[in-house]
Amino acid sequence: MQCSWKAVLLLALASIAIQYTAIRTFTAKSFHTCPGLAEAGLAERLCEESPTFAYNLSRKTHILILATTRSGSSFVGQLFNQHLDVFYLFEPLYHVQNTLIPRFTQGKSPADRRVMLGASRDLLRSLYDCDLYFLENYIKPPPVNHTTDRIFRRGASRVLCSRPVCDPPGPADLVLEEGDCVRKCGLLNLTVAAEACRERSHVAIKTVRVPEVNDLRALVEDPRLNLKVIQLVRDPRGILASRSETFRDTYRLWRLWYGTGRKPYNLDVTQLTTVCEDFSNSVSTGLMRPPWLKGKYMLVRYEDLARNPMKKTEEIYGFLGIPLDSHVARWIQNNTRGDPTLGKHKYGTVRNSAATAEKWRFRLSYDIVAFAQNACQQVLAQLGYKIAASEEELKNPSSVVMLSVCLSLVAAPGPVMTDESYELLIDLGVHL
Repeated sequence: MQCSWKAVLLLALASIAIQYTAIRTFTAKSFHTCPGLAEAGLAERLCEESPTFAYNLSRKTHILILATTRSGSSFVGQLFNQHLDVFYLFEPLYHVQNTLIPRFTQGKSPADRRVMLGASRDLLRSLYDCDLYFLENYIKPPPVNHTTDRIFRRGASRVLCSRPVCDPPGPADLVLEEGDCVRKCGLLNLTVAAEACRERSHVAIKTVRVPEVNDLRALVEDPRLNLKVIQLVRDPRGILASRSETFRDTYRLWRLWYGTGRKPYNLDVTQLTTVCEDFSNSVSTGLMRPPWLKGKYMLVRYEDLARNPMKKTEEIYGFLGIPLDSHVARWIQNNTRGDPTLGKHKYGTVRNSAATAEKWRFRLSYDIVAFAQNACQQVLAQLGYKIAASEEELKNPSSVVMLSVCLSLVAAPGPVMTDESYELLIDLGVHL
């Protein structure tokens, strides 16, 4: 016992030495400035506050499209799916939701939300590392020898429907439509798909199953990832109109209101207010300028993208620091000036994009619009959407339904938007 204090002291000194060596090694090898970004004009924007990890420079740029249903997310997903150097997955979190919470609804309980988010973050980490085997935990029935025909909307991913993942008859550069992919490609081999993922420089994932950007903090801060979030928002009135048309049974009471002119007493208003609350929470998080989000987040309004698809796409790729592929530009030309009759599929992307953005104004009664404006007035002001003061203004095709976010925030209750706060939006990549 007389020398026990010496032993304790020696153990303590040894522990300190080991920790110091580990820290020095980690610092020397992992932290880095941002070489190569200065040439692209992104060094100051992406590296101002947070360190960049050296091993990420040789790894993939991870992209997460954060959206809600009927907000134009399938269209935005295609902006990455068409890029030949991007591995794109369409709604892989569907499998998590379907396995853990089969009756998952927008009015979910806090417990359901925690379960869903925890599992979703784990799956996203694995998918961004091209570990597709992890997805097997949520596929029912379980894949056999890493092959399955149960991947949700496989046909929405170009890589999963082309060689070498799929080997359909025809020319080597054959690109299958979604329905043809399911019929002609057969079982999906997850081993081959993972190899195709690793061969590409970027991974992009679209999801409508994460409520707000703050739910992604653990992933954005993860030093193993180089994750950037593109949040897509849309006028909540447009989302409501589109959902009522697409999910006719779920939103039947809203359609009943439109048809009869009388608001049902048992109307589920959370189908609207949840969207507005999630949007508002995300925008508020962005405006707070948290260090963990700076240079990692871009807010995109669907209406801006619909009106100027090529310009907005260039801004998105510029924010990400990824060269714009000619295939993406060609796809935009072919899919934003189309005949509306060709875009009848509810999840299709061929349409006249500018006309689609305004269609909701002629599909909702003014009573419903006025109700939505009252319920969502905060987020409408935050995102720069104008209130329709009358039915005449709503239905007038020449009236303006959007303002710039700067004007809107000045007009909104609360602090006036200063030059500094406007610069904040630019820093965060909010090109509104």
